[in-house]
Amino acid sequence: MDQAKYDEMEKMLHKLEDIKNSQESILDKINHVITDLFQNPDKDLEKTMEEAHQKASDNVDKIAEAIENYEMKINKLEQA
Repeated sequence: MDQAKYDEMEKMLHKLEDIKNSQESILDKINHVITDLFQNPDKDLEKTMEEAHQKASDNVDKIAEAIENYEMKINKLEQA
């Protein structure tokens, strides 16, 4: 694999990792809101935050899977 293609793939990998980190940060913020709701209950907001938490968690999983697959693709191209 030529160096330019490898560099571009590494940049993409870093972007994916940044997206994953952002999603994990969102999960953390949602968890803070959920924790705050113990002191100031609001059933509607709690339901919304639980749904948002699940979606953000699913996104983290999907991005982690994409990173793993992309890393394998890079490794295969390096070995070729």
